[in-house]
Amino acid sequence: MLKRALKSILASAVIVSLLMTAGSFYYLWLAPTPAFNPPRVVSIKKGDTVRTITERLQDAGVVRSAFIARVYARLSGQAARLQPGDYAFKGDERVPDIIRHLANGDFMVVTVTIPEGLTVYQIAGRIEQAGLACAIDFERAARDGPLVRALGLAPLGAEGYLFPATYSFPPSARVGTILATMLERFFEILTPRVEERMFKLGLTEQELLTLASIVEKEAKLAQERSLIAGVLYNRLRLNMPLQSDPTAQYNYEGSSDSALQAVHTPSAFNTYDFVGLPPGPIANPGLASIMAALYPAQTDYLYFVARDDGSHIFSRSLAKHNRAVALVRKRGAGPARSAATVLARPAEQDSDASDRSN
Repeated sequence: MLKRALKSILASAVIVSLLMTAGSFYYLWLAPTPAFNPPRVVSIKKGDTVRTITERLQDAGVVRSAFIARVYARLSGQAARLQPGDYAFKGDERVPDIIRHLANGDFMVVTVTIPEGLTVYQIAGRIEQAGLACAIDFERAARDGPLVRALGLAPLGAEGYLFPATYSFPPSARVGTILATMLERFFEILTPRVEERMFKLGLTEQELLTLASIVEKEAKLAQERSLIAGVLYNRLRLNMPLQSDPTAQYNYEGSSDSALQAVHTPSAFNTYDFVGLPPGPIANPGLASIMAALYPAQTDYLYFVARDDGSHIFSRSLAKHNRAVALVRKRGAGPARSAATVLARPAEQDSDASDRSN
């Protein structure tokens, strides 16, 4: 009788033990973790072992047992495929889900969009807002960093070469990596066809981007880009100052009222003061403006002034241009933003005389 009772007790103990083991297995392996708010970030570095990775997951509370996660990774054949990166875990996931994320490289990224026409200074601000790097550090690297010097972009830096696009970076990305990625996107568009066109026009990379950056800042409507580029080429060909407000206002700090006075402030970029292109780009142009600079419209226009809706009135002579400026001001557009809004330039009077009969 006693022997039978002992067997019953042992059997019950075994059953309880098995149930506890099964419960522990479910809890540690298959039961999802609680949800996290905010997500918990785990950084996996290149060369980390499975043990290091799973212990880091356990320390972050992403898995309950590093041992169980390690066993699953090995049994599932994924231990050798865990990829480095910064992973964001929101919780409510099982061990198989977590290991799958690591094997697939579903790591967290920071997305930052760089619109057309921003300057290096403005791009640096966006990089900082995204939490990727300090604006000062990025701007310093873009203007005079080792990569910029290695590419021969000194002393003006990478202004114009930072291609506008939407980029995704891991939160731990270094300034050099961010800068190199943006520069690489620009050099991808320098196809043999583009280089052949540049050679035909007699343009260097910097001159192309300088023209394109002015087009980018002047044009508000896509259909006017090539026309504005055509005006710029015409004025360069005739040795007329470009007289573009955005060049005078390049990196100009201050109120909008003060910026309007930039055209009267001497600077190396103020194209009211000299003939030819400024020393370098005044912004980072997009592909459409680059193509407009490569393929300008064939036109005899020499002037343009902006309406309040962003479109422009184009003119062949200074007299017609002055009438267009007066019309824009009369309609309440405020100070006219244009190429050649000033009136008294001898070279321009000559160009006007040839068109007086029109």
